Order: sequence, then structure tokens, then C-alpha cells
Amino acid sequence: MNHPKEPPADVVARLRAVFRTGCTKPLSWRTEQLQRLRSLLTENGSELAAALHADLSKSEQEAMSTEVDFVVREIDHSLEHLADWLRPEAAPVPNWLTGAQARTQYDPLGVVLVIAPWNYPVQLLLAPVAGALAAGNVVVAKPSELAPATSEALARLLPQYLDTDAVAVVEGGVPETTALLAQRFDHIFYTGNGSVGRVVMRAAAEHLTPVTLELGGKSPAFVDAGADLAVVAERLVAGKFLNAGQTCVAPDYVLTDPATARALEPLLAAVLEARFGEEPATSPVYGRIVNERHFDRLVALLDSGRTVVGGGHDRARRYVAPTVLADVAPDSPVMQEEIFGPILPIIEVAGLDEAIAFVNDRDRPLALYAFSPSEETRRRLSAETSSGGLGLGLPLAHLAVSDLPFGGVGESGMGSYHGRYSIETFSHRKAVLEVPVG
Repeated sequence: MNHPKEPPADVVARLRAVFRTGCTKPLSWRTEQLQRLRSLLTENGSELAAALHADLSKSEQEAMSTEVDFVVREIDHSLEHLADWLRPEAAPVPNWLTGAQARTQYDPLGVVLVIAPWNYPVQLLLAPVAGALAAGNVVVAKPSELAPATSEALARLLPQYLDTDAVAVVEGGVPETTALLAQRFDHIFYTGNGSVGRVVMRAAAEHLTPVTLELGGKSPAFVDAGADLAVVAERLVAGKFLNAGQTCVAPDYVLTDPATARALEPLLAAVLEARFGEEPATSPVYGRIVNERHFDRLVALLDSGRTVVGGGHDRARRYVAPTVLADVAPDSPVMQEEIFGPILPIIEVAGLDEAIAFVNDRDRPLALYAFSPSEETRRRLSAETSSGGLGLGLPLAHLAVSDLPFGGVGESGMGSYHGRYSIETFSHRKAVLEVPVG
């Protein structure tokens, strides 16, 4: 049934009452919701792509591959494995508990709040919603108001496909989100920046509500002197300038030695021209900055080094050209915050030792990337640095492996999801011990 607009307290109370009936716990209900969510995506892909273009100027191909199809693949993986993931797992018991049996089982947490960001507003709402439903929860979905066309489309479509007694969509901005956060949830899943993450965590603390924070940070890319720089340039450009650089796991900056930096510069420029043309502003596959505030923030960073390529911008169209900066100092403005836009600084270091020290002297990133033919280099980066994920040879791709957890560490977040890890995040793993009484 459809529900008229309700105050947040009433939404949560209604969903909690539904959860307590136990209707969301059977595997059949969970499977049906995942199948319906899949149908929403496959039957309305073009509409969602149009909304993403309106909000971010994403091309249809990019919208489908990084948002719609991404969630479909995640759902398909869950549908294939969900019964196995939920199966209770036996545990050994000590000898003095004669005849006893022990096991663990996953119990759904209850009422889950999912707060999505604007940069991938379909993927980063629906992927965690899918995980929460697969785990047997009821869900409040909060799309981003900074992607209004996508928010409207999701708010309209989700009630047409999912069980509206168990899933509610709440649109709006800061006031609506603040009102939601005042409620008692059983888990809050937030994707966004660290400053809002702290607000979410403080609100959750009032109710001792567990949180998953998917944040961001400055994800470095180390380029070794022996790497194939033509391949490196292709993969750096593909990872960095997707969605006009507005990707939480995009390579934020490059670390490499001076000679490799000079050799890499013209290759990056050539790949950018091949991908987006001589005038990226006219390219049908190059996106735009989400709003004027972020545009102004990015333009202020453009003077942080020598411009290798790019640097152009147009506020009326929220356009910032794909830009590579060289001779960037570690204390320059572009190195003080996550860039979250189409600017790629190159930082020169003497070699691997200095690169590792550079990374370890800063907040632990959401991702660390490296391009090196050296097994020893890859081993040392894995052993001597800490990051949410480590991508060796290809940025961003670890997100697409559903059997890998996706999440941050420290300032880049806490908790993880995707695949089985979504079940772990949105469930309580309960210990059960059965001892004979007769």
C-alpha cells in the first residue's frame, strides 16, 4: 500500500511494527524484494540514466555501467548466494559440555537508515538498500537532494516495486535528514564526507545505534619507474576522470620520481585528448560538476601547480576541464583536502621509501593504487601501508568484485559492504548454544 507523507517518527514506528511481525525474515521475502529491485533497474534504466544526465551530465553509457548495471550485478550475486550466506554455521564446543551443540546465525538488525550521496546517487543508495533487504531488514532510504532529478525518480519508482510496508523513501535536505537522525534506528549507513559523517555518528550515539560510514579521502597512486607508462596513463585517466572526478575512490594524486613524472606528463595529455577530444567541453562523455559551490572550490585549486593540460572552466555550465598539474608542493591547496573533481596533481618523491612515508604520514585513504612490475614493491605496499582497499595495476576495479569488502579505515570510514559483507553489516551474528536438559 502507498503511504502519504509521514513525519519521520511515524515512518520509523510504522516500519518497526512491520519488522516485529517477522514478515521480512523468510528467505522468500528477501529474495522477492531483491528480484523486484532488479526489475526496477532493468525496466527503468533509461529513465534513471536521463535523471543522472540531468543532475551530473553523465552519459547514458556511464550511467548504465557505473550505476544501474553495477547494482544489478550486485543483486544477481546476492540472489545466487544468499541461501548459503544465511545458513547457520556450526561451532565446536568444549569437552565438558557433553552432548551440547553450538552454532551462529544471522539475525536482521531491524530498522535501517540508508543516506546516499549525490555523486553516484543510484548505486550508492540502492546497493546498500539491497544488502539491508537481503539481510531481512526494513529500510528508510534517503536519496541525495543534491541530485534532485535522480531523487525524484527513485522516490517515485521504489514504492512501485518494493514492499511499501517495509521500505520508505524520505526526500529532502538538511532539515529532513536531521529529523531522521533524531529517530532511533538499528543501523545507519551513510556515504559522504567526513564532516557530515561526524554529525551522523554523534546522532547515532544518542541511541547507541551502530553505523557504517563510507567516506573518502585522498587516494594516492604510486607509479614505479619500471611501469609501462602508456598503460599507466590510460588507466589513470579512466579512473580519475570518470564522473568528472567526482568518485570517492578516484586516484586523488600521483606519487612518482621526477624522471617518471616528466615522462608521464605528455602521455596523460595525449590520453585525455584521445578520450575527450581537443575541447572536452563538447564531449558527450565528459560530465559536469554537481553545483556552483563545488565548482568554485575546484577552481580555487587550479593554481596549485604547473598546468600540464586542462585548466579551463565555465561556471555557467559547471564545467571544469580535465586537468593535470605538475610541480605540486605537498603543502599546496590542492593537497589539503580530497579533490573530488577533475584535477590530478603529480607529487614527486625520490622512490618507494619516500612514497610509503608520504602515504603513512597522512590519513589512511579509502584506496591506494600502485603501478609497478616489481613483486617486492607490491609486497611492501601491501605490508607497510593501511588503506580501505589496495588496487595494484588498475584503479576503481576492486569495487566491482562482489566477494571483496568495500569500505574505509580511519578517516576514510568504518565498516564495509558488498556481497556477503553486506549481510554481515546489516545483521547480528548471534551465538546459539543448545545443551540437553534430560
